[in-house]
Amino acid sequence: MERTVHTTGPSAERRAQRDVPVVGAPATPPVRPGRELQAGLFAAVLAMGAYCVAMGLRGTYPFGDRGRAINDLGNQFVPFHAHLWDLFHGKGGGDLFYNWNSAFGVPYLGDFFTYLANPFSWLTPLFPRDAVNMPVFLTTLLSIGLGSALMTHWLGRVRPGSPWLRALLAVGFGLCSWAVNEGSPDPMWSWGLVSVPLIGIAVDWALQGRHWVLGPLLVAVGWFGNFYTAAMATFAAGLVALVRVYLREDALRAKLFSLLRAAATIAVGVALVAPVLLVSYESSKLASPMPPAPIRLPSFVDQVAWLLPAVRYQFAGPDTAVGMLALLLCLSFPFMRRVPARERIAWTALLVVTWASMIFQPTLILWHGGAAPNGSPFREAFVYSAMLVTVAWLALSRRPALKELLGGAALIVVIVLCALFGTVHTPGELGYMLPTVVVGGLLAIAGVEALRRSRGRVRATRVVGAALALTVFAGGVVQVYSLDALRDRHRPFFAPKTTVDAQTRAARAALAATDHWPVSRTDPGPHYFADNDSQLLNGQGGDYYSSYVPAETAVAMGRLGLMYTMAGRHVFSPDDPASRAVFGVTSYLQDASSDPSNANGFVQQHQTASPLLTVHRDAPAGAKATTPFQRLDDLLGATVWEVPKLTQTSGAPAEFRPNGELVVPGTTKGQSVPTFTASCPVGSEVHVNSGFVNGTVTVNGTSATLLGSYPLTKYGLPGFGKVGADGKVTLTFRSPRPQTFLAEQVGCLDLAKLDAAVAAQHASGPTAFQVSGHGFSARLPQASTGYAVFASTVRTGWSCSVDGGPALSPVDYDGLFGIPLGPSGANSLSCTYTPPGVRTGAVGTGIGLMGLLVPPGYLWVRRRFPLFRPRA
Repeated sequence: MERTVHTTGPSAERRAQRDVPVVGAPATPPVRPGRELQAGLFAAVLAMGAYCVAMGLRGTYPFGDRGRAINDLGNQFVPFHAHLWDLFHGKGGGDLFYNWNSAFGVPYLGDFFTYLANPFSWLTPLFPRDAVNMPVFLTTLLSIGLGSALMTHWLGRVRPGSPWLRALLAVGFGLCSWAVNEGSPDPMWSWGLVSVPLIGIAVDWALQGRHWVLGPLLVAVGWFGNFYTAAMATFAAGLVALVRVYLREDALRAKLFSLLRAAATIAVGVALVAPVLLVSYESSKLASPMPPAPIRLPSFVDQVAWLLPAVRYQFAGPDTAVGMLALLLCLSFPFMRRVPARERIAWTALLVVTWASMIFQPTLILWHGGAAPNGSPFREAFVYSAMLVTVAWLALSRRPALKELLGGAALIVVIVLCALFGTVHTPGELGYMLPTVVVGGLLAIAGVEALRRSRGRVRATRVVGAALALTVFAGGVVQVYSLDALRDRHRPFFAPKTTVDAQTRAARAALAATDHWPVSRTDPGPHYFADNDSQLLNGQGGDYYSSYVPAETAVAMGRLGLMYTMAGRHVFSPDDPASRAVFGVTSYLQDASSDPSNANGFVQQHQTASPLLTVHRDAPAGAKATTPFQRLDDLLGATVWEVPKLTQTSGAPAEFRPNGELVVPGTTKGQSVPTFTASCPVGSEVHVNSGFVNGTVTVNGTSATLLGSYPLTKYGLPGFGKVGADGKVTLTFRSPRPQTFLAEQVGCLDLAKLDAAVAAQHASGPTAFQVSGHGFSARLPQASTGYAVFASTVRTGWSCSVDGGPALSPVDYDGLFGIPLGPSGANSLSCTYTPPGVRTGAVGTGIGLMGLLVPPGYLWVRRRFPLFRPRA
């Protein structure tokens, strides 16, 4: 709503009483920067204080040793911050372009833009390495504070009024249920709390025709900090701008020009950060695809229940709660007769249309950037919380009467009934909500009514304001505490943080003591401290969890017998010595958590491994190699696996298919378990090519439960010990449903042959090898022919040169990085990586700079040189 310009005369007084804007009036009054800053700081302190008090009462990090899946070492994003720390201090593998610590080498810039661009994440290098989880906590906390402060100012641009009262409503936005449920586990998303008011302020300036340079810069900051939530914030800012321009009494031409200015501000701001968008887009396009998941939307009755504070159900829903004060005021707004009907209808329609767009599948996907979300379909709920707070301020700035507040309270009663009679809750999930709604609602009604009655009396107004501030603070504490407690019921927490910290320090020290990069790799192995162990511990392992795991990596590692989940978006380190040898792993950690005497929970193992760059005279096996055992043999240049033929000896008949697959029937309790036998060399290691199998495999008395699931989880080559003196292998399999084993179900690894193959590859390997931040180079034996094969899986984005010749692209060598050396032989090679999209993004930034600077430059030239001034 635009500000009324108060002039003298009866007509002006009538306009002021009706809150009708004057044509051509500025949208906002002159701002008192000092008072605005103080109110913003007040909102930030109130919101952050409530968040910290709630976490302190819960005993969660950093206020206790309660290790949980949020802001501790179990959080998948803590390792990303640890890797950032290592890069900043010159101790990590790679640079901003490439990450040598994960999945044996993967692109990094997309991860940085998506997970670490929140400016508060950049506090990480200021903390000790062992306290890297503290800046993750601060990223969420400071985003809540800054978002609350900026929201305080934004509300004043929508309609003038007391900044202190605006601050109270802004706290409700900063501590909205989305901030606790969605933002805090994903700290990069917390920047969305900042983007909403930041982009809103930029659009407001554009609507007024002010701050052309500063406006796009604010948009750029919002988009750079997290483009995913910024896109949602921009969409919301556009919807709010449409309502505000509609309510102006300007001519249609003026309204259209103001909207065009707003669109230009957004376009220029987004162009300035084009590398962020294009690199992330290319990384996403090249990533391992997730199969589409069905979008599950709760019923309308259940969705309405999420408007109440202190509510969290076991199903995903719209986390829109903004506290009782803001909810009461927002629901009272339609009943306020002193607000023009046109304004009430417009803002109410905005809330209804936005809500509808969040549950109508085509528009829901539009909110998420055109792709169906994997997980909660309500990740945009924070923008709806901002709209609720905005409408609440439009009501509070007019001081609603008691009758109008009771109208809003009646709607709250309806919402409570929806929660009580909905289908997604359990009785325990309403235990926090009911007292919060009753007590908080009564205090909010009393506070707003007292505020209306005290108008004009400064001391009384201050007392009432202080009481409202305490109410908002207490409500925020209850909101955060209850949501955090309810989350524990649906998400199991990890081991106590102090124990994990001690183990992590020991593991990192063990890896550092055996670090020979880039001569060889050291791998955290199968002992999972957290997702992305290699980044957390600064190793060079095969594990990696990100939305940007390259499809090349997932496919290659799966074909070589390494485990993955989430259809390849979470890959793991190898389980067998042959795979470790191929990827140059000479030391790794092995899980010993089942041993009570082992305080660290791991033991470090060592083995021989091939050099990271090997020379192969033969072409890759390609389609001729159809199993992991064949591909590993080809990469090692020798036959180290023996694949025996299985013979069924008991149980329900299994089906041996012509393509080599084995279909084992399901068995129930009491039925004979399918049993198979085979023969292998004495002393060889037995590994099962488990693929997507789900069931219990027992080999020579050693059992393992496999949790494969096509196409999400592939289980790799788990080991089952060595073959005994009789050379016999007995395999049994139990599963309630039929399961399909891939071709060549069992492989027996000859360790002596493996050592010989590794020694041969060292003898023919490069005489010098160096790795830089995003490249590598090697000096080869004189006139080497065939292929140089680098133990990494990503090929897109790389450019290589042999003996200083023209640039060439690497080829697929059984899934690894192959470089043709040419028929005449080669003596040296060098390769460098450039993130796809970064060059085009730089051009986009240049266009954005032109759009930013050309208009003010033109005005400067016109003022300075009379020749360019228009004639009168």
